[in-house]
Amino acid sequence: MDEFERDRFADADLDEPILVEGLPGVGHVGKLAAEHVLEELDSELVERVHSTHFPPQVSVEEGRTELAGAEFHAVRVADGRDLLVLTGDHQAQDTEGHYGLTNTFLDVAAEHGVTEVFAMGGVPTGELIEEYSVVGAATSDDLVDRLEDAGVEFREDEPAGGIVGISGLLLGLGERRSVPAACLMGETSGYLVDPKSAQAVLEVLEAVVGFELDFASLEERAEEMEEVVRKIQEMEQGTPTPSDEDLRYIG
Repeated sequence: MDEFERDRFADADLDEPILVEGLPGVGHVGKLAAEHVLEELDSELVERVHSTHFPPQVSVEEGRTELAGAEFHAVRVADGRDLLVLTGDHQAQDTEGHYGLTNTFLDVAAEHGVTEVFAMGGVPTGELIEEYSVVGAATSDDLVDRLEDAGVEFREDEPAGGIVGISGLLLGLGERRSVPAACLMGETSGYLVDPKSAQAVLEVLEAVVGFELDFASLEERAEEMEEVVRKIQEMEQGTPTPSDEDLRYIG
């Protein structure tokens, strides 16, 4: 197998598409957000990328296996710009892989006519959150202005240490290719999967790109996670310890 391999499944004729990335990270915010877009809007698998820099494993669904990889799905938006959604179960395992995969992803985006990139992820606060804010970073003043109008906060020296992984490199390498790019980071405790943070990020993306989503399933999952948090707080306060079955939502 080559270091980076691409499998093409369909040719998508997209209208001024925007690349939307959501891979695993803090609170699984980006991945949750990308998967919700694909669940709520009609989409088509157009390309899958495999790499020796992904973990050495396959996923298994109903007994069928699939080599670890990342997928691009085309989403046609009736009254807005179309989307090319990038998601998957893994990030690269090393620095070389992160750079190589990001360049491969940008190659795919260029071939589909992508003119802007929005990466999605979480920024950890280390504490439970009541009101969710979205923190931004962008490669152009125009993107900063548009995102600020949508309620995104641009904070000095935050996130601390910068943006790592594919999301960060999409901005850094995208700028070198003259492709405007931004990262939308929902605040999250960093302790658990965070559907509320994913919804906050998607509400910004809705406003900026121009589409609408139903958030009922995310809200239901958020209620499940709130129950997990409640049980954890009870444990910290010395109340009866829940069983493993009670904590089955953590993951």
